[in-house]
Amino acid sequence: MSMNKFLEKWRYPSILLFSIGVSSVGSWIYFIALNLIVLNLTGSAIAVSGLYIVRASSSLFTNFWSGSLIDRLNKKYLMIVLNLFESFLIVILPFFSTLTWIYFMVFVITMASSMYHPTSMTYITKLIPIEQRKRFNSLRSLLDSGAFVTGPAIAGLLFTIGTPNMAIYLNAAALFLSACITLGMPNIEANQQLARKDEEKISYKVLFNDWKLVIRFSLKNPYIMMIYFLFSAMIVMMTATDSLEAAFATQVLSLSEGEYGVLVSIAGAGILVGSLMNTAIVEKVPTAWLIGLGSLITALGYLIFTSSYTFLIASLGFFITSFATAFANTGFHTFYQSNIPVDSMGRIVSIYGIVEALLIIIITAVFGVAADIISIRYVVVSAAIIMFVVATILLIFNVQPSKSRFYRNISELNE
Repeated sequence: MSMNKFLEKWRYPSILLFSIGVSSVGSWIYFIALNLIVLNLTGSAIAVSGLYIVRASSSLFTNFWSGSLIDRLNKKYLMIVLNLFESFLIVILPFFSTLTWIYFMVFVITMASSMYHPTSMTYITKLIPIEQRKRFNSLRSLLDSGAFVTGPAIAGLLFTIGTPNMAIYLNAAALFLSACITLGMPNIEANQQLARKDEEKISYKVLFNDWKLVIRFSLKNPYIMMIYFLFSAMIVMMTATDSLEAAFATQVLSLSEGEYGVLVSIAGAGILVGSLMNTAIVEKVPTAWLIGLGSLITALGYLIFTSSYTFLIASLGFFITSFATAFANTGFHTFYQSNIPVDSMGRIVSIYGIVEALLIIIITAVFGVAADIISIRYVVVSAAIIMFVVATILLIFNVQPSKSRFYRNISELNE
């Protein structure tokens, strides 16, 4: 392929990746700054934990209806509106000085970000040709890992030379820039108006019919649904285990705050190394193995970490977990982009997201209570074992020869 053809082929994907990278870095800065603002305001760790509950509750509320809206609106313009809306709300957030109003603002901001994810995934699926998706998803994982490392570093720098509010404003600027970049992207639904027909305006009947559509799709495609929910189960267990990570490191392993900080840095290095390797080899590794083996190695890392008694072993577990995550995420994104109909992707992903968010709230709460009643180590080791079992089942189903058609390129299927 000539350089001109290569540049033309990757022109819009590169612009989109840049927009995603800017937004990801800003999100990490906002996330850390918001925690610090609430902590400074209340002096309460419980109030900070409340932010997580508010964000999860907002996602649950939004996912009930947002998919129906996403699939009926122009994705490009919806992404721009959501970015601008979120940017505006983040700009005015520092002007609220009571915890109740901050929680309310976070709830509304999270509504916008919860809608943005399935909207952007649908837009990406429509824009990126199927033969480029694995490469694109691997590069996106690399950007996300870079944001994980650089976002907190930039936030820390801003805290030393300014205030958390400055970091908040930087994220608002990042979102505004992301909206401006998206404005220059192609309109893949040029003939689609903001609402297709009057009778398709959102109503209880439309929502009910959309839920039936998702249920019918799930029943007709049990394999796709099973892979989706097994991977979601991995995400749920990882999130619930991560909620006890700091307590396990400091109270069970007796690590100092400085040592725990080094542990987090090692995780960042693992993500970066894994993402770089993933980008280099992604085209050579079948999608099924990316999902299955990536998930299994991730679970193995959690087993090593939760079973450790020393800083060295804990570091090894952290690195392995972070290293393998990029492979699993790239494979999973490629899988559902290839198997979920793009015209109903917003509804399917949003409604599946309800189950995932609900399970995260329930399992995280159960783990927190169990850690107080029994012990943190028993809970996290049990969680890691369950995660390993789920990952093993996922790998077995991924690599079945009879299911290989779900992982092939469309171009291969048409040969």
